[in-house]
Amino acid sequence: MRNAIICMMTLLVAGCAVGPDYVKPPIISPQSWRVEYEAAANLADMAWWEQFGDPALNTLIETALRENRDLKTAAARVDQFLGVLDTTRSQFFPQFGASASASRQRDTETGPVPRHGTTYDYYQGALNVYWEIDIWGRIRRASESAQAQVLASEEGRRAVVLTLVTSVANSYITLRGLDRQLEIARETETAYGKSLKLFQLRHKYGTISRVQLSQVESQYEIARQAIPQLESLVRQQENLISVLLGRNPGPIPRGKTIDQLTPPGIPAGLPSTLLERRPDIVQAEQNLVSATAEIGVAKALYFPVISLTGLLGTASAEFSDLFEGPSKIWSLGGSALMPIYTFGAISGQVKQAEAFQHQSLYQYEQTILNAFREVEDALVSTTKGREQLVSQGRQVKSLGDYARLSRLQYEGGTVSYLQVLDADRSLFAGQLSYVQTQTGVLTSLVNIYKSMGGGWVNEADRLTDVGPVREAAAGPRLETASR
Repeated sequence: MRNAIICMMTLLVAGCAVGPDYVKPPIISPQSWRVEYEAAANLADMAWWEQFGDPALNTLIETALRENRDLKTAAARVDQFLGVLDTTRSQFFPQFGASASASRQRDTETGPVPRHGTTYDYYQGALNVYWEIDIWGRIRRASESAQAQVLASEEGRRAVVLTLVTSVANSYITLRGLDRQLEIARETETAYGKSLKLFQLRHKYGTISRVQLSQVESQYEIARQAIPQLESLVRQQENLISVLLGRNPGPIPRGKTIDQLTPPGIPAGLPSTLLERRPDIVQAEQNLVSATAEIGVAKALYFPVISLTGLLGTASAEFSDLFEGPSKIWSLGGSALMPIYTFGAISGQVKQAEAFQHQSLYQYEQTILNAFREVEDALVSTTKGREQLVSQGRQVKSLGDYARLSRLQYEGGTVSYLQVLDADRSLFAGQLSYVQTQTGVLTSLVNIYKSMGGGWVNEADRLTDVGPVREAAAGPRLETASR
């Protein structure tokens, strides 16, 4: 028996896994970004949100990383795939079990071997073992696939961390932008209200016409109607941030104003580094590794399943004799089960696995293309947004001068109030537009960090309740997964 086991072990070691080994597909990436910018120190590995200098933002991000439900769901999904990996890997080893039975039975008097209707007791206890010899590599390929799924789910969790941090930052910046617009609307409404009271007195004493008073009233209502709209947007933004924090909708604490936020620098990096930085790209590649291994799992069905079985125990008609020497029973055996003709059942599974592998390859390539596009879009948005913001700043200053001078000319009787009305409306719209562009520039800068990925995800991961421990739990990558 020992010789048989040694022979089986030799076959196991010598056996080769059927199906293709994973080979990393060639990727053509641009050599550089089309948008030129001053390369600062590599900020992609730092907690960039802290560079805004707003403790309130830092607290919100830390809270979200601990309490966000999507992140907790992603962490639980990793645990699920770790369980699948443990189950798959267990098939490498013999499976031991135990059984015990007790019965009272009566034999037939009319069977092929008559027993004269004897009634007796029967007791049995045994240890049993089953071991599938993985000659064709089915278990190895299944384990390779399961390990890749663990790594893919871990990268999926890190992708949630990346999205969560940038979503909280962008939502907070948007909230502070809306706060500033609401402040401008209220200041404008107050100023227009003072003008309206003055013109109402003038109309009362007959110094201006009803037409001029109506113009002032219209101007006042324009600013007034903007306030409830902005208040609604502020509340909705607070509710959005609350959900990201894992809380019921409610007020959000503020820190610095949008004008006081210090924008972080643009991280340096080449397009090729995205293949290592972005969790979604790594996740897509691990899905491809898993799909490639599943082809081997399907092809292994063509070959026989060879297994060893064994049993060691006792059996007796008397319980008092169950553990005596003569009651011992044992058995050793082996079996081979091989399909002969399955009417396309196995070939169909192979086709499914190969088609799914092709889908995973195309999804991997598409993920990379989308990553390059997102970085380009974020860089363009930031660069051109800054240029637009400078121009709008000059415009707001000019509109302020225009409004101030128009009012002086109106008081001097040289222009009609229509010019003052036009100047005030233009200034109000210009101020709101400036804040919107300012908000857009800051959020596009955050999107650069999101699209480039980087070591900052690890910095954020340390703030979660889980942390990056699951990849280590998954064990080293299989050799075939790195070829």
